[in-house]
Amino acid sequence: MIRTFKEVVEKVKSQKMKTVAVAVAQDEPVLEAIRDAKANGIANAILVGDKEEIAKIAAGIGMDINEYEVIDVKDMNAASLEAVKLVSSGRADMMMKGLVDTATFLRAVLNKEVGLRTGKQMSHIAVFEVPGYDRLLFITDAAFNMYPELKEKVDIVKNAVQVAHALDIEVPKVAPVCAVEVVNPAMQATLDAANLSKMSERGQIKGCIIDGPLALDNALSEEAAHHKKISGPVAGKADILLMANIEAGNAMYKCLTYTTNSHSGGLLAGAAAPVIVTSRADSPETKMNSIALAALVAESK
Repeated sequence: MIRTFKEVVEKVKSQKMKTVAVAVAQDEPVLEAIRDAKANGIANAILVGDKEEIAKIAAGIGMDINEYEVIDVKDMNAASLEAVKLVSSGRADMMMKGLVDTATFLRAVLNKEVGLRTGKQMSHIAVFEVPGYDRLLFITDAAFNMYPELKEKVDIVKNAVQVAHALDIEVPKVAPVCAVEVVNPAMQATLDAANLSKMSERGQIKGCIIDGPLALDNALSEEAAHHKKISGPVAGKADILLMANIEAGNAMYKCLTYTTNSHSGGLLAGAAAPVIVTSRADSPETKMNSIALAALVAESK
């Protein structure tokens, strides 16, 4: 069971190095992450974008551009599509967003002819190493699905479980997080949580344990769960926090990012290959962690 990003990187180093295709690669923090990923034996890269701008940025950060294949495509739409083709053709194992808006990037990912569609729901999984916790915390979905219904939540859970398995967490504990820990017919999230728990119990969702609804305190804290007399296999021991909607997920993500001395990474799962969609505000370390996570998921496919 992997508990830190240092262990993530060590496991990645033990496998064959993967290649990431970067769409519109002329972005300094992204290139810093690519440089560091290669230096740490995490991944190689094919850089797609404005070759002149890429070379200029690389020179400024001490990155030897001659160590990378660079495909000169100045148009953002065309560059994004070219990066997708590299993955769908097998030349690259995963894809990463550079200096391009998310909508343009995802249109390429979902292109009907060369894109990475699988028919499954795509979802974002953020992984946090938080000081004081003895395990990694998975948060989903903080960036992609806005108001998922039960059917979508099933795929969101499955995607997160796939990532957890890639990190050697054999039976991750999933907490559908709600405002309360009891089923309330007036609160749809609690009804979804109860249904997901029953589906897990009946083996309809495999490879994990789901129990809920759980409020955030009794999902994360055994002491809080005990105080509220809440028992069960997930109470206080959750690995995966299934958030009710994008507002809750995004707030949780940013709260951990800006109020704790945590390390994090994330990716989109549910596509034919891992897709790295980091925020412009994310640090190069977070971007490199995301590449490492994607490399583990790519190896596990």
